[in-house]
Amino acid sequence: MNLIGSYRERNISTRKLLEWSDLNHSSFYYKRSGGRKGIKPSTHCVTQDGEIFENKAVVIDIEKTLNQEFCCYGYRNMTGELKDMGWIINHKKVYRLMKENKLLYGGKIKPEPFKRDFIRFRSLKTERPLQYLSMDIKYVHIHGSRRNALLLTVIDIYTRKVLIHMLRFNIKKGDVLVMLSLLLLEYNCEGMTIRNDNGSQFIAIAVRQFLKEKNILQEFSHVATPEDNAYIEALHSNLQREVIDRYEFESIYHAQMVVDRYYKWYNEKRRHGSLSGKTPEFVWSQYFKSVSLELLKTT
Repeated sequence: MNLIGSYRERNISTRKLLEWSDLNHSSFYYKRSGGRKGIKPSTHCVTQDGEIFENKAVVIDIEKTLNQEFCCYGYRNMTGELKDMGWIINHKKVYRLMKENKLLYGGKIKPEPFKRDFIRFRSLKTERPLQYLSMDIKYVHIHGSRRNALLLTVIDIYTRKVLIHMLRFNIKKGDVLVMLSLLLLEYNCEGMTIRNDNGSQFIAIAVRQFLKEKNILQEFSHVATPEDNAYIEALHSNLQREVIDRYEFESIYHAQMVVDRYYKWYNEKRRHGSLSGKTPEFVWSQYFKSVSLELLKTT
């Protein structure tokens, strides 16, 4: 092209230059439009009643369909759905509209992700029980089954008391929701904060939504930083040394009975260094006794 342009300055016709260079006329005169190839996409859709609407109306119907629980339609199933709603539309246009509005992949509108509140202070100055809780999962090897079980435990940071626990071969978000529901049936959650790591059971939207509805603040430890949740990690260290390393469990039921006994002993008998040699149950009961006395004095 540049060579032809230089020779045109010598008053040689373009036709002869193209013949000499063996270049087609169509290639020389072609100019890119810079736009989309083919005809412009349609901006409106027609219903079976003959009414004309903008494409936005179709997109709204697609979103409503995808908002149904369990609905993960692709563009072909969506085309059939739209035709049943009364639209005259083909699958190619449905594909284009779904792609333009990011409704294709996954087939469902994803909810806005929760913003995680990460732990700011590792050491806490708690003032009362049930102000800060800590939740975590510990592996417990079941020798009789030749596999690990999962022990989910919640402790109160002020007293170090084990409030509730669960031992299962698999623990999913539903199990966490059940345990938290049982916990809140027994204890008052007002002003409560709960700490946990970034396990899939804890970052699940259902769990986070449940805690949000109960006005419970959920704090997450930083990734690969168990020090952020040191209170329950200390419990797990004691559990490993005093129980797991000393027992061979024949079954998960055997392990459940031993863990139940241990946590009862831990709460009521085991002296705790951070509690000045007192037991978690003693600190727990002493606090609520003092609160009751204060209430009696004021009345």
